[in-house]
Amino acid sequence: MTIAVAKDVRSNYMDAAQQRQVCGERQRRLWLAEWPTWLLILTIHGGWLATLAWWRELGTPAATVLMIWWCAWYMSLQHELIHGHPTRWPLLNRLFGTLPLAVWYPYRLYRDSHLRHHVDFHLTMPALDTESYYVSPATWAGMSKPLQKLLWFNKTFWGRMLAGPAIAIASAWIEALRQPLRGDWSTVPMWLGHLGMLAVMLWTIEAAFGVSALYYVLAISYPAQSLVMIRSYYEHRPAEHHKQRIVLNEAGFVFRLLYLNNNFHLVHHDFPSLPWYLLPRVYHARREAYIARSGGFYVRGYGELMRRFGLTPVDAPVHPHMPE
Repeated sequence: MTIAVAKDVRSNYMDAAQQRQVCGERQRRLWLAEWPTWLLILTIHGGWLATLAWWRELGTPAATVLMIWWCAWYMSLQHELIHGHPTRWPLLNRLFGTLPLAVWYPYRLYRDSHLRHHVDFHLTMPALDTESYYVSPATWAGMSKPLQKLLWFNKTFWGRMLAGPAIAIASAWIEALRQPLRGDWSTVPMWLGHLGMLAVMLWTIEAAFGVSALYYVLAISYPAQSLVMIRSYYEHRPAEHHKQRIVLNEAGFVFRLLYLNNNFHLVHHDFPSLPWYLLPRVYHARREAYIARSGGFYVRGYGELMRRFGLTPVDAPVHPHMPE
């Protein structure tokens, strides 16, 4: 994994001091065998199962809140697994993120899409960045007025939480249906496997624990997706230099823990293979340099975004740097 970090350093042209710091941090933690990530895996899976097992004792409101947390945290764990943790074997890492606890997407779909997102030169560009929330002028011109209003609403903080998951889910499912119609059946086995595991999981939740499958989907999984959408809200912006498109968000402890420090997003894009528990150390050691390098794309926590952009769009849905 040290080699992987070194490759990250070379590919992003870090200075010598930063190379020594990141590689040194990684080497000092090698003997720990990534125990924080192992502990995280046990905590999330164990907590999810224990909450179902003691659902009646906890009561529906408390158990629901806990399950929303576990599912949202699980999605953050899936992101960590994609980047080569906790082992050097991708197939083994994949096992810890394959269960459809978060319901909506196959893990492989997220993995492949997210790895394409890490081509920093394409960030925010429609059709190139797989996690872009912007559209081209031509696409915008062909949209209906209600859909345009929905995308404007999605650019507000509360809009991203309420409508953002539905937009993302619908986009993924529509594309999954379109691919076979175009003659591309490559993703069908992936989706069938996901839906099969999901059916078994929801049946087990209802039969063994008495929690309605519909309740799990609507009252747990969708809110968990909304919680994850807070992190991606204004995570990237259009800018000429690709590194100035990536935010540095000094979130509070709870959100840092939930998102596994991915709020220090520029650090993560610089070093995708750096484990989550080292991101704050690297950021705070060079905080001023990082803020300058981001072009001032700096946020003082998610509360600031909620206050400033609760019902006010953070920017326009149309990408400003694309030709008409």
